[in-house]
Amino acid sequence: MTFGIIKERKNPPDRRVVFTPEELVRLQQQFPEAKIKVESSTIRVFPDADYLAKGIEVTEDLSDCDVLIGVKEVPVDALIPNKKYFFFSHTIKKQVYNRKLLQAILEKKIELYDHETIVDSHNRRLIGFGRYAGIVGAYNAFRGFGIKYELFNIPKAETLKGKEELISKLKRQVLPPLKIVLTGKGKVGMGAKEILDGIKMKEVSVDNFLTKKYSEPVYVQIDVLDYNKRKDGKQVDNQDFYKNPIEYVSDFERFTKVSDVFITGHFYGNDSPYILTQEMLKAKDCKIKVVADISCDVDGPIACTIKASTIADPFFGYLPFENKEVAYTHPGSIMVMSVDNLPCELPKDASEGFGEMFMQHVIPAFFNGDKDGILQRAKITENGKLTPRFAYLQAYVDENLSTAK
Repeated sequence: MTFGIIKERKNPPDRRVVFTPEELVRLQQQFPEAKIKVESSTIRVFPDADYLAKGIEVTEDLSDCDVLIGVKEVPVDALIPNKKYFFFSHTIKKQVYNRKLLQAILEKKIELYDHETIVDSHNRRLIGFGRYAGIVGAYNAFRGFGIKYELFNIPKAETLKGKEELISKLKRQVLPPLKIVLTGKGKVGMGAKEILDGIKMKEVSVDNFLTKKYSEPVYVQIDVLDYNKRKDGKQVDNQDFYKNPIEYVSDFERFTKVSDVFITGHFYGNDSPYILTQEMLKAKDCKIKVVADISCDVDGPIACTIKASTIADPFFGYLPFENKEVAYTHPGSIMVMSVDNLPCELPKDASEGFGEMFMQHVIPAFFNGDKDGILQRAKITENGKLTPRFAYLQAYVDENLSTAK
């Protein structure tokens, strides 16, 4: 079996890669029957020379590869028919902007495996860049606060070498007694927590966060049942929320009354209630000044995320009473950071971590008969059709099909 590491073609350029040179050497050592080729790239964080130095073939032509692995969406005209592809397709939530991509994948009889659909038997995601999104997102929350209130101006994460340097820059700043609320305890939330703990910020309980005043910066990390509640008032467990999100409403408003900064690392699924609504943000007692929306679901559960911002221009102002973007210097605005590709700011760290996960959870499935069902669960398309697990996308695929051809 021949694996091809494709170059990233999406703009703005993404310097990440699924496998570092060292990880590909480990792959070949562990599975000698595997052949590996790397598509030449001028933007990848690891240059062609690094792969060549490890004895890995670098080429312009991957047409003889069986499995093609990348990070972001592959442009339709670059798709090779009848191949197996792994990349973030951004189609499983019926994203309109990628409908034509999924239509083309079906037309070209490509087997698509989305990194987001690689899950275990309990439907828990096994790989992703979430940790690094959390790390950079938390750093950007402080950077945004410093800029908004002219307290300090720390460098962009992309100009620094890695997590430790981000922490080092933050430790040098003098912070007022902020209250920071962090949603989520998955990879994103725990990545953000690495930054908060790294700068030695005090973590407090939900009750203390809501009721006490502090003379130092503090944060609280909350889970789904802290910021959602059942409509009938019953106390159940997290699994009930995941199974029956339509039975819940947001219980986040109590945090808006005491929080200065909101960092999002939450779970948000179909039918989940909105978390931070426009009404909450319009309330006179809303204290939130900066929202670092790492999740970045535009027009989704965080009302002020009305667009995705960019690494080049990460911050904008949101005016709750008019539900519109304004300059973040506007006195009535909330500063929002909603960059949707945060791990790109730490391409080396993110690539190293992602490759380790992919090597652990995915590659063995190609050589053990997929005994754990990893590939079977992740497969979105096969022989020009959606697999049963993803049949819910059929109406999304069929829409505007005649005009897509």
